[in-house]
This record gives sequence, C-alpha cells and structure tokens, in this order.
Amino acid sequence: MAYWLMKSEPDVYGIDHLAAEPDGTEHWDGIRNYQVRNMFRDQFQPGDQAFFYHSNTKVPGIVGIMEVVSEAYPDHTAFDPDEKYYDPKSDPDNPRWLMVDVRYIRHLDRIIPLSELKAEPALSEMRLVQRGNRLSVMPLSESEWDHILEMEQRDTSDNG
Repeated sequence: MAYWLMKSEPDVYGIDHLAAEPDGTEHWDGIRNYQVRNMFRDQFQPGDQAFFYHSNTKVPGIVGIMEVVSEAYPDHTAFDPDEKYYDPKSDPDNPRWLMVDVRYIRHLDRIIPLSELKAEPALSEMRLVQRGNRLSVMPLSESEWDHILEMEQRDTSDNG
C-alpha cells in the first residue's frame, strides 16, 4: 500500500462533498499535470490511502482520510467542451489525462494546518513543506503518514 496527499480547494470540492457522495465515493478529476498523471497511471493502486488536504483557504491543512478504490482511467472531463477541465488536445482514443476514484474514510479529529506540518522536524523532507512545490498530489512515506496520524492526537488547546 502507498500513501498520498491530495489537495483540493474546499469551496470547489472539499471533504464534506466527498463524504456526502453515494457510498462516499467519487472520481478525482481535473488533474492537468503530467507528473501527477504519471503517478495516477504508474503508482496509484486500489487500497492506497490518502490524506485529503484543503488548499487555498484561510487555514490550509489536512482534514481527512480517503482510500483509492480504482486504478487510473481516462478523465472524461477532458473531452467535454462544457467542462472546466476540457482539453481540446485530449483524444478519447488516446487520452492525455487520467483520474482515479476515491472513497471517504473519515474526517480527522482536528485539522492539521500547514503551519504545524512545516514546524515538524520529522516532516522536513515531505514534499508539501518544500519550497516551490505546487503539485496537487504527492506521495508520502509510511513514516510521514504515521507521524501525521500521531500529530492528529496532540492536544493543541494549551500552547503556553
């Protein structure tokens, strides 16, 4: 099993949207980055776990956990001119863009903000905290995954 972090803007599609889907399952579409497309194609497998990360919000951070439940398949939004992620160069016979299905597992007990992730020495090599990293999907090591789950249980109410 592999571990991932997948970003989405909560006002576009957040963890509450995923949780409300039938069976808590939906496709993760709109990826228009070749590096991420290749991860979907070559590395993502059903059973992989992913953190759901809310980006471009007042407090960006990890908000929940989901599971990859399909192998990569063509992203149909690339073929539809009425879709936000339409790509006129993508051909259904030779699709350029892929997506995977994910299933909601749970909300975290608390949001783990980006600022807290950046302050953790144990996460200093995590791609999310690296300067200039703009990818919306990134791999995590098992130790990073475990450390973040440990962070979830910390009491942050008394910081003095």
